[in-house]
Amino acid sequence: MSAISNARWVSFSQGTRILSQVIGMTVLARLLQPHAYGLMAMAAIVTNLAYLFKDMGTSAAVIQAREISRETASTVHWSNLGLGVLICILILLAAPVMATVFREPGLADVLYVLAWVFPIVSFSVVHQALLERESKFAVVAKAEALAALVGLAAALGLAWWGAGVFSLVLQMIVSTVVSTAIILWNSEFKALRHWSREEFKSIAGFSGNLSLFNVVLYLSRNADSMIVGRLLGAQVLGAYSIAYRVMLFPVQNMSYVVSRALYPVMSRQQDNKGELAKLYLKSVSFIAFLTAPLMGGLFALREPFVDVVLGPKWSAAAVVIAWLAPVGFIQSVISTTGTIFMTNNRTDLLLCIGVLSTVVQIAAFFVGSRWGVEGVAIAYLAASVVNAWPALYYSGRLIGVGFGRLFLVLYRSLLLTVAMCAVVRYVHMGLMAAGWSELDSLAVNVILGAGIYLVGSLLANRPQVGHFISFFRRRPAV
Repeated sequence: MSAISNARWVSFSQGTRILSQVIGMTVLARLLQPHAYGLMAMAAIVTNLAYLFKDMGTSAAVIQAREISRETASTVHWSNLGLGVLICILILLAAPVMATVFREPGLADVLYVLAWVFPIVSFSVVHQALLERESKFAVVAKAEALAALVGLAAALGLAWWGAGVFSLVLQMIVSTVVSTAIILWNSEFKALRHWSREEFKSIAGFSGNLSLFNVVLYLSRNADSMIVGRLLGAQVLGAYSIAYRVMLFPVQNMSYVVSRALYPVMSRQQDNKGELAKLYLKSVSFIAFLTAPLMGGLFALREPFVDVVLGPKWSAAAVVIAWLAPVGFIQSVISTTGTIFMTNNRTDLLLCIGVLSTVVQIAAFFVGSRWGVEGVAIAYLAASVVNAWPALYYSGRLIGVGFGRLFLVLYRSLLLTVAMCAVVRYVHMGLMAAGWSELDSLAVNVILGAGIYLVGSLLANRPQVGHFISFFRRRPAV
């Protein structure tokens, strides 16, 4: 399968999961009390951290390896199973402690059940990695989509029958069991009763650096919330958090789809630098083609967007969005650099860049907090610009792509976005002066902005429009 075919299946899976989340959030919120969501949020502090170590980066190592023997895959499988059991035991031991810390006795029971997610999912880590290595994303996507829907149905039924917070807990358990079962059923891999220290060491360097990078990334992505909450208070953090989520949601999902689909294809081409460069530039240009107008439109229409979508009480978020919208575009462009480092077996360099970026970002947040929440947002933008340079430079060196070649695939989308923003912003201000409502202005300018960008792309960026259309035209091969 090609990267495009992979991306279609990953998009299908991700789209189904997002849909199930939206349905679950809107329906379950009416069936459950806020206390149930509070318990799950507390439990997530433990489980989200545990997820960083659920396979110690071994699945990525299996996908990246030039060759993977059945003996090595079996070694990784049993290592992951042991790790899953260990994480389960640690969560079981931590459950009463966390319940005491948060003064919520019910939290312990929630963690006692959620702990079993990790040994269950560890059964299929290697099987899924081998399927993705062979670009069999149709199997993986169907498993993930079906698991999301069955889990949602279970949660809705349990909530209807009064299960409370355990409707959310068992949603995760059911989804994990369904996904694991389907992956195991469709995988040709059968683990041997074999474990070798030497074979485990052969991938330990790659996976160890990747696991540490994920920890660093976790700290980087949560440092701003910690600093804003600690220094500026919960109310300010609320406005910042909602703006951050608005910015991150489309970027994160698009980048996730492209990076996940691209990784196995690039790993099979790791010795062909010319092909790697071609795949990388095509992916970056595709991401920029989509994220540039989204982030640009969000910047230009931030006030009506916040007023209509979030409500007037969130007006402070509009100021933050003004600075975070360009951050979203920058992060979308550099999101695929991690794939380059992993493909070239340079997770050590990825870790070094991650540590440097985290230090720069945290320092910027502390400095920016002196000027309030807007200062933090400005600092985030400044840190993102600084951190983009080493990520793009060193990943580019690995495949022979300099800043000049990168600029050539980005500038058309950027210029069209700037022109669209200027027109839309001018029209919005004129409509506000004429007494139009925020809702009417938002509707008119969304249509206007989309039209400007589409027409401009047809005139000046037609190859990228063709790539976009072909993504939806071709039917995925089964």
